[in-house]
Amino acid sequence: MMSPCGVNCDECKGFGITCNGCTNIEGRVYWAGFLELEVCPIYGCCINEKNLSHCGECPELPCRIYYETQDPSTTKEEHEAGIRQRVENLNNFTNIIF
Repeated sequence: MMSPCGVNCDECKGFGITCNGCTNIEGRVYWAGFLELEVCPIYGCCINEKNLSHCGECPELPCRIYYETQDPSTTKEEHEAGIRQRVENLNNFTNIIF
């Protein structure tokens, strides 16, 4: 399963434990509370505000929200590599079920 932001849910450390996939939980990821939010900001922008199926449909990909939403346990280099991977995932998969 692929999240709207390009994360392969099966590779996410929280999948099946704290999360059942962004689409299934409508972006209400556990860590959003740490940002004092109810919904992931990427999910909120893509799905709730722009009414897109996934971020790959957005001409701004990757946008500032991708860069601003960094897991504090990762380095800048790891974070940027993760963004590149998500963009690649979105660009490579055309028949994804979201």
